[in-house]
Amino acid sequence: MEARRIAVIGGGAAGFFAAIHAAETDRAARVVILEATAHVLAKVRISGGGRCNVTHACFDPRELVKRYPRGSRELIGPLHRFGPRETVAWYAARGVELKTEADGRMFPVTDDSGTIVDCLRRAVAEAAVEVRLRTPVRAVARGDDAAARFRLTLGDGTVERCDRVIVATGGTKGSGGLEIAAALGHAIEPPVPSLFTFQIEDERLRGLEGLAVPEAEVSVPGTKLRERGPVLVTHWGLSGPGILRLSAWGARELAERDYRFTVRVAWTGEANEEKVRAAIAAGREALARKQVTTANPLGLPGRLWERLVAAAELPATTVWNALPKTGLAALARLVAGSEFTVSGKSMNKEEFVTCGGVRLREVDFKTMQSRVCPGLFFTGEVLDIDGITGGFNFQSAWTTGWIAGRAAAEAILPG
Repeated sequence: MEARRIAVIGGGAAGFFAAIHAAETDRAARVVILEATAHVLAKVRISGGGRCNVTHACFDPRELVKRYPRGSRELIGPLHRFGPRETVAWYAARGVELKTEADGRMFPVTDDSGTIVDCLRRAVAEAAVEVRLRTPVRAVARGDDAAARFRLTLGDGTVERCDRVIVATGGTKGSGGLEIAAALGHAIEPPVPSLFTFQIEDERLRGLEGLAVPEAEVSVPGTKLRERGPVLVTHWGLSGPGILRLSAWGARELAERDYRFTVRVAWTGEANEEKVRAAIAAGREALARKQVTTANPLGLPGRLWERLVAAAELPATTVWNALPKTGLAALARLVAGSEFTVSGKSMNKEEFVTCGGVRLREVDFKTMQSRVCPGLFFTGEVLDIDGITGGFNFQSAWTTGWIAGRAAAEAILPG
């Protein structure tokens, strides 16, 4: 019997994981990774500021799926089979130890993404997976003879045949995976960016670049969008985990607004004006003879506090025991809900993730196999699955890759 031929389209995290587990499941199979560019695992290498946020230390699948704006229901079963606990164990078995940071993110103890890249490359080599660079797949068609189920047309016009295809191209337009899925009968949820930062031109933020607030609440008035987390002031506006999470949950809604909307920031994490006013009032007694501009009862960064005081139109020389009720109310209002006009988005270079992809109900999540085209499997961001920042997108790549690779090597297909 001729060896099974399995083609993995895409040399990223999901593609590598799928190829490794396909080859390990069926040692006789011929598994090949077809990567369009000159480099594999490019996103792994640059993620997390070059440290690679491998996964998240949340080991309860039902809690973990709450971090996925799209795909949460579908991922419950797969994460029970291969979740963060299994990911940690898989890397540990190959000599890569992970550490957990205060916010739950997990990185290699080396703080070097090259550790993860090298581990995956070694695993691929040990499994005898062939890796072919600069080999784009232009089209995939069902086989027209008994020799193979699929025909792959490569970038140079040559045609290769295989028995199983695993699509792991990511979810961006032009990567080829969505076009391949559509040509084989799948419906595609239109891809739009997720995990992006907000472009804002506002004098209140000018000169505060690099300033971070550890626990803010951000929301979009007129919607249900609301998130908590660190917020960072940048040269172009606002970023940080709180903003990125808000963009993930609101990916499609904000795209429909053409990224022009109002964002409200509660700088202390408390959006209730009365509670903020009470907190300021409680702290002012100890600061009675000090200037409002320089004596901050809420623990906010000094430069930000100065801007909020100025925005409340309080004279710089105002002391706390002379602050009128109107001034206290104005200051509380800005702390609890400064509003900024967003005029566009900027993609976070480390977290380029898309909302959209292959429609989930057309995929069997026990195997990651297409319900439309037997022998076709999907893994990673080509699916309409995306998580917030914090290691969740890599975890879905490991999970779906593990399932797809094993299933592609085991599946007995009809016909």
